[in-house]
Amino acid sequence: MNRHTVITHFILIIGAMFMTLPVWVAFMTSTHAPETILREGLQFWPGGHFLETYNEVLFEQGGVMKKATALGMMKNSLILGIGFSVGKVIISMFAAYAIVYFRFRMANFLFWVIFMTLLLPLEVRIIPSYKVVADLGLLDTHTGLIVPLIASATGTFFFRQFFRSVPDEILEAARLDGASTWSFFIDILVPLSKTMIAAILIIMFVVGWNQYLWPLIMTTKEENYTLVIGIKQIYQVLNEGGELPQFQKAFALTILATLPPVLVVLVFQKWFVKGLVESEK
Repeated sequence: MNRHTVITHFILIIGAMFMTLPVWVAFMTSTHAPETILREGLQFWPGGHFLETYNEVLFEQGGVMKKATALGMMKNSLILGIGFSVGKVIISMFAAYAIVYFRFRMANFLFWVIFMTLLLPLEVRIIPSYKVVADLGLLDTHTGLIVPLIASATGTFFFRQFFRSVPDEILEAARLDGASTWSFFIDILVPLSKTMIAAILIIMFVVGWNQYLWPLIMTTKEENYTLVIGIKQIYQVLNEGGELPQFQKAFALTILATLPPVLVVLVFQKWFVKGLVESEK
């Protein structure tokens, strides 16, 4: 390797170590006893309480009402992440399909109206969204968690740009073969878009998994908490409780919260990169 390659790899290794150090410290600290953490602080090497700590976090009920487990919160987060990502992809594809292939007036204007919703974060529209969900009786339900979040200007933008790059000859050939509007979408556009779909699914799953504010407002029962809400609750108990702080459980819950998004990105990394930089037309 030449000097430039060595320097590049050195910088990448330093950057990777810098990014993974907090995760390493959290994982190592989670394997120690609470007395050790309280006395010595954060730990950089493994302790002897790995199985004990993670077994308690995953299967023993905790929280104020003693109804929440990490396994249950992971299930709720998984439902939210999958429903969030799948719903966004479906809505975005339909919206982009209508804008690109249905030649109606003001299509571009309506697209930019949709795109401008990116300027309205959840915090701006959270009160009316909550009011609508409450009036429909969807509080403390998975439907109420997912449906208000699935409209996606970002996904619509990506699919619109992708559909616009599909050659017109494909549409003309489909018309000559007698393909209907629905069959053209299902049989031609969806297969062409599979790498783009995979990329958007991964991004939206991570975003949905890490949702905090909306689940915090929507859920009042501990059995409906997501994992991110559980982390907030356990740190609140640590600050307010009078017993020996269970810092190892808080760190263990944090590690569990990072695993699914990391695994999804690692497993589907090739699809993710290919969907963003390539096409299959």
